[in-house]
Amino acid sequence: MLNSRAIETSAAEVYERLGVRPVVNAAGIYTDLGGSVLSPSVRDAVQAVNGTFASMTELLDRTGERLADLLGVEAARVVPGASSGIALSVGACMTRSDGRLMEQLPDTSGMRSGVLIQRNQRYKYDRCARMTGASLVECDPDGIDAALAGDIACVLYPAHLEGVPGALSLAEVAKRAHARDVPVVVDAAYMSYPTELIASYGAQGADLTTFSAKYFWGPNAGGFVYGTSELIDAVAKIDFTRFESGPHLIFGRAFKMDRSAVVGTVLALEDWFAMDHDARWLSYRTRGERLAAEIGAGASLAQFTLDERLIPDPPNSLVVEVGGRENELADALAAGNPSVVCVPMDGKLVFCLETVAEDDDALLLERITSVLA
Repeated sequence: MLNSRAIETSAAEVYERLGVRPVVNAAGIYTDLGGSVLSPSVRDAVQAVNGTFASMTELLDRTGERLADLLGVEAARVVPGASSGIALSVGACMTRSDGRLMEQLPDTSGMRSGVLIQRNQRYKYDRCARMTGASLVECDPDGIDAALAGDIACVLYPAHLEGVPGALSLAEVAKRAHARDVPVVVDAAYMSYPTELIASYGAQGADLTTFSAKYFWGPNAGGFVYGTSELIDAVAKIDFTRFESGPHLIFGRAFKMDRSAVVGTVLALEDWFAMDHDARWLSYRTRGERLAAEIGAGASLAQFTLDERLIPDPPNSLVVEVGGRENELADALAAGNPSVVCVPMDGKLVFCLETVAEDDDALLLERITSVLA
């Protein structure tokens, strides 16, 4: 659950000092709005570790072991988000722990540098693979075997696009890729609920799978990769650790993390697994029904999905019909102080309650009724 209004008061004072308006985030989990909010217990732990030093190498090794035990997988590594996880995973597949090659990136001379992706699964984050110097190689299902015979370092598979027409399943892609000794990297950034999804990608043949921590209430600049021991070791060798103390000036120096992000990622995932998700979803419905009853005609409930669709159940959002005024009204809400950010779409204003503190419901209702008047 989100922090209470009492806790947020001190944050408002900090924002005021910096000349920044606080936001009542009714849009959902977005990087541009800071991701999500840490639970009080995770926040306290993060604050505690900020008060003392630790070896980042040891911290990442131990937290990786903790993640692997939690998920029941071979190995894992905390990384600064799913996008960096893609870059580090692709780089690991290209270099395979070879120090000379790790220094050489993004110069790909002398190594496999193609990243295979199915044409109907191209998406905006596939460019993260190219940060390594790799080239994206498109294929259709009937051309995947021929493509795998080329200069391919790995396959990139976006989990959220499984099942799109004209694309093979993850299991089938992994089977064909492994026949050519080509690893498969899965981007499962927000695929952390139901929790059983998380480990399922490795079971289907993924060699490395990357997640963003903000979707399980972890740090905005946090995430993790899990996979085979060999390739997670290659990720560890290519990330930011040991750049200053090790033998190689490795590719991943720019993907630095601090202690709080590492600890916050792991503890947030532990909380996510222990959470009563049925109660979480019920709370969204209960709050939404209360708000809808206050607004009256034109108000209803729906689920605003992480791929930005509206579906009926289970609801997490208040939806208000506003005709063709959605952009105008959304701008008016965002212009206030605090700024209220919602999602305008198809003649509606969508207010995702997952990211609204319950203590802010009254303020949200006041602002909605004000712009509708």
